Amino acid sequence: MYYRIRPIVTSTLVKRHMPYALSPQRMSRWQALFLEPDYEVAELPSYEPVAAANPFKTFSALPISARYEFMLEEAQFTIMGFIKGPVCRGQVAINVIEDHFWVMFIDPALEDSEIDAEFLATQEDNLILPGVEKGALGSVLGWNKYANAQKRFLRAKSEALEQIVDEYQIKIDENLIWDGDGDNTNASLTVFRHFDSASVHRGFIGQVPKTAWVIGYSLLERIHYLLVAGFDVYGNLGHQLETRLYMDFLRMEGEYNFLVMMPEEERLRLRDYWYRGASERTKEYVIGRRAWFDRDSDIDYKTDNPKAELLLEMRQRLAGASSSEYNLDNAVLARLQQRPGRHFSHMPEMAFLDVITSDGSDSVYTLVRNTGLSNVAQLFEEDKRRLPDEDNMTVTRGFVGYYPNAFFQVTERELPRFVDDVLSLGSEADYAQLMERYGVRRNAPYFWAVSDKLHQVQMQQKPIRGGLFDLNRYENR
Repeated sequence: MYYRIRPIVTSTLVKRHMPYALSPQRMSRWQALFLEPDYEVAELPSYEPVAAANPFKTFSALPISARYEFMLEEAQFTIMGFIKGPVCRGQVAINVIEDHFWVMFIDPALEDSEIDAEFLATQEDNLILPGVEKGALGSVLGWNKYANAQKRFLRAKSEALEQIVDEYQIKIDENLIWDGDGDNTNASLTVFRHFDSASVHRGFIGQVPKTAWVIGYSLLERIHYLLVAGFDVYGNLGHQLETRLYMDFLRMEGEYNFLVMMPEEERLRLRDYWYRGASERTKEYVIGRRAWFDRDSDIDYKTDNPKAELLLEMRQRLAGASSSEYNLDNAVLARLQQRPGRHFSHMPEMAFLDVITSDGSDSVYTLVRNTGLSNVAQLFEEDKRRLPDEDNMTVTRGFVGYYPNAFFQVTERELPRFVDDVLSLGSEADYAQLMERYGVRRNAPYFWAVSDKLHQVQMQQKPIRGGLFDLNRYENR
């Protein structure tokens, strides 16, 4: 096996562009992770599907700390592997996640490699992922196999967590969260779902989200192997369905890790709010009889909204969480984030707003509609779980997402009126008037001039990460 580095001669498309920096410093870091530690590889892993598709068996000889830190130090790239990959195509594939949530990671310095290795060794078979075997996996029997394995893993994890906390007197507080070693901005991520696509960005963007995830080694490894390394693009419908259904388990485990940091009396309340209308059996995979933690958090909360309190505190503590790249610096536009409601249901999923300032320069913002849903634990009938009164909007400086649905152009003087008009939307006719007044329709003679200008601004802001947007989802309503 060998690799070649070749220049890119085609146009760069931001929807699939994933730059990864290579440097002498990075090579030195890889050597420190994988070559310098004293460990022995007695035999190379098998290529048999049962072993090759299970990272906990395949890489069992490698130090867990090295495996985790390798993925963690480029966490946005790791998560982007599936966000921009073929697994995330279409509404059904994407509706496994909320429209807007923040992601944090467990500090690798607090994870005891020996304890983790011993625990994972006992759970290798319970951490089986779809795609390992052939034949009956598309059947109900095959699906039940994964569900039962997940139940056994959650039970073992809950028991082990309580035992470790008691035995080693570990505090369940803010210090469990990786701070990026002070300067790594991968420590805090924001994920947006845009109906049938998604995007991931560094920093905590927008208002406090409905949910948040905390990810540790085993969860990050399974996310990558389920949705990237082990996903068969040419697999049958059964494989794709099982992959989508298994992702429910991974989402719920990330939410469980976050709920553990909440006051004990708050956990079920939050879980029930996130999973309104879902079955009790489903909710128990988040926290309940299948996954539990019968200890209180060690965080001294001061308010009656501990979720917001913790997340806002972490926004100040984590490297890059208060990302200057996306920070909203416009008080007029900030009003859009303070008024949730069904008026936003008439807005597109994602739009770029070009504000022309008094000196003729451009300030570009992204308007992201976050769709209110009672839960994301069901595969189909999303329209029946819609809660338009809970729709809200995230407004961010710069560019978020890859498939803009609309362009708006306003002058600085028009901006307050534009915000008022968005907040007063009540029908499709109102939105048509909004587009007539501020929008750039795709048949407008100046459409490509505006598009070119937005691309130029993006490339100035993101000379390495930027690229062409995909306009196939641009609306005409």
